[in-house]
Amino acid sequence: MENFKIKTYGKSELALMYFPNAQSKIAALQNLHYWISRNEKLVFELNNCGTPAKAKFFTPREVMLIVAHLGEP
Repeated sequence: MENFKIKTYGKSELALMYFPNAQSKIAALQNLHYWISRNEKLVFELNNCGTPAKAKFFTPREVMLIVAHLGEP
């Protein structure tokens, strides 16, 4: 993605950026969650951000961590 910006993203919005060909938002979210869960260091760092796990968005700090570990969508 050419002009990816670090900012607040809805979880499904960011998931669809990583998985644009997913059958649904739910499938994209499940795939992103799987990728994140397989990276222990990323999980640890996200847990230390202080954002509730049930939040419907990723903060700019969380997006920065995700991109640092998974690359840009």
